[in-house]
Amino acid sequence: MRTGRGVLLAIIAALAAAPLPCAAMDDLANPGEADEGYRVESPDGRIDVEVGLSDSGQPQYTVSFDGAVVVEASPLGLYFASRIDLVSGMRIDRAERRSVDERWEQPWGERRVVLDRFNELTLSLSARGPDRRYRLRFRVYDDGLGFRYEVPEQNAYRSVTLTGETTTFRVSRDARAFSQPADAELRYEELYTESALGLLDRVSSPLALRLPSGVHLAIHEAALVNYPGFSLEFDPVNMLQTVLRPSSEGYRAKLEAPFATPWRTIQVADRAVGLINSSLILNLNEPNVLGDVSWIEPGKFVGIWWALHRGLWTWGGGERHGATTENAKRYIDFAAEHGFDGVLVEGWNRGWDGDWVSNAQFSFTEPYADFDLEAVARYARERGVRLVGHHETGGHMSYYAGQMEDAFDLYARHGVRQVKTGYVGPAGSLKRIDDNGEQHNEWRDSQFAVAHYQAVLEAAARRQISINTHEPVKDTGLRRTYPNWLTREGSRGQEFAVWGETPNPPEHEAMLAFTRMLGGPMDYTPGLFELEFEINGVPRRVQSTLAKQLALYVVLYSPVHMVPDLPENYLARPDAFQFIVDVPTDWEESIALAGEIGDYVVVARQERGGSDWYLGAITDEEPRRLSVPLDFLPEGRAYLAEIYADGEDAHWGSAPYAIDIDRGDGTELLTNEDTLELGLAAGGGAAVRFRPVPEADRP
Repeated sequence: MRTGRGVLLAIIAALAAAPLPCAAMDDLANPGEADEGYRVESPDGRIDVEVGLSDSGQPQYTVSFDGAVVVEASPLGLYFASRIDLVSGMRIDRAERRSVDERWEQPWGERRVVLDRFNELTLSLSARGPDRRYRLRFRVYDDGLGFRYEVPEQNAYRSVTLTGETTTFRVSRDARAFSQPADAELRYEELYTESALGLLDRVSSPLALRLPSGVHLAIHEAALVNYPGFSLEFDPVNMLQTVLRPSSEGYRAKLEAPFATPWRTIQVADRAVGLINSSLILNLNEPNVLGDVSWIEPGKFVGIWWALHRGLWTWGGGERHGATTENAKRYIDFAAEHGFDGVLVEGWNRGWDGDWVSNAQFSFTEPYADFDLEAVARYARERGVRLVGHHETGGHMSYYAGQMEDAFDLYARHGVRQVKTGYVGPAGSLKRIDDNGEQHNEWRDSQFAVAHYQAVLEAAARRQISINTHEPVKDTGLRRTYPNWLTREGSRGQEFAVWGETPNPPEHEAMLAFTRMLGGPMDYTPGLFELEFEINGVPRRVQSTLAKQLALYVVLYSPVHMVPDLPENYLARPDAFQFIVDVPTDWEESIALAGEIGDYVVVARQERGGSDWYLGAITDEEPRRLSVPLDFLPEGRAYLAEIYADGEDAHWGSAPYAIDIDRGDGTELLTNEDTLELGLAAGGGAAVRFRPVPEADRP
């Protein structure tokens, strides 16, 4: 096994420093032709990118789709504290092209085989005067493009302080934007909203856009390593300007040449579902560096999480302490009886008493007296279930870093293969202690935080442990390079239904599918069965029907999904619970079939290593009647459909539990030539399992 940030950084540095092979003569720019433009197309010819220089010698690029400009000439460049910037006064010395048409296999994922097909253009640039050299690398796929800056070692750039980028995305002012604020207190847990482009302030990525032509774009980044994440700020001239997250000390990044930035990405699709079906972000990450990862285990897990949020138990010690040996064994029994893979028990370790957010004093190796870690882990193994670990840091990076090696060793001794980490606290409040013992507060997408999340991931990998990060940095596809980064939160989850804030509206998940989910897997805790309840005498409501809760297991991808509700709530509705028992979390193929951002979405997925297909459909506050062609099913096979749909009177507000379940009687079989009619209630959904029927068993 090869781990360590040095492995990945070495790969990136090698790409940044490697000399360009000789290019064809017609690809070489003469020094006097600095304003010459270069073009590169997607393999299917629909996306065309032109890269050149402005009159001031600043690099810029333009993107066209089906012959129409979708990103107007947009400037590029890097700023440094040394004032020896890589912005203007540049010339193009050399251009190289290459094409790749390959496939690679995910050890787990939304699809097993990923097509990696692109055309690449790399421009070497330099400037007169001080030694200023770098490269712009563009890769253009059928589903979008990525570009990055690569700075080789040179006198002026051995050790540099980055102060910003001029990377811009000049799209139509008339575009509709689907965005989330970047600097709000709740980090990535703010609601997404739709607005005119000109009304944006500073927003997070992924940012989805619908142009007046109907073309859809999504702006994001891939392979965020040793660099600050960016947000996007509206500018009347440049439209969307990248803003790198600063450190607590004011600069953006400290870098050693050679280095390469993360990829700046633009997904392009003629329909909204094309954004979901894209593999662009994954493809722009480096291949797996961990070697054999057969120890990584997708699956479903249960836990006391919902009981804690409901106020039935507490994280801290005392009479109502939730993480007891007795409670853990009860959940282990429930998991074993229903075929679930793991049990998460939050609050088992000392430190939850008092104000643990402001003054984290967790021990990650010492349990409360009423929790026997060794006995619980052993009991889980005996029942064929794994204990899922939990490390809440209270947002204290340095405090956790000082204990995590011992903490992961402890878990490894007890057979724990997955750990959920947490960094609760307001935005910009991650605590870092410097070499002088002074405390700094950092953002979760600062260079310091990016490095910390990476260090945790690598420490876990050395013990064959996978990570589920909560309150994380945004997902940029690093699961390809580090497959033990199973999933993460980074979104407004269902716990908001019990808190004092506004609960998630019915459109929320249909918005997430086209925005947050473009980054990668999300731990959203679908499957709540108790949709109406009280907290301290105040009525609360999950703004969803029961059928929609089932559909979310298919619509919102994660290789590990929680089954979050109280066991008794599932046992009270065994017919509906059966879908959660059956639905897998690892897929052979996934296809978004239909949808519009924030309105509705329909997704079909094939079970990995199996023949069953699953379908999930969800809607916003509007009821819908959908006709879903089943042409995703293989030809020549007949399927029995088990349908979990909203009942005739279902409505998220007035009748959330109304559900019709049709397991099929074996007489009405469906093929890929059929169309499935689905009725979705307001705030509702539908979940379907398609089981192939052998030829001999057909009526």
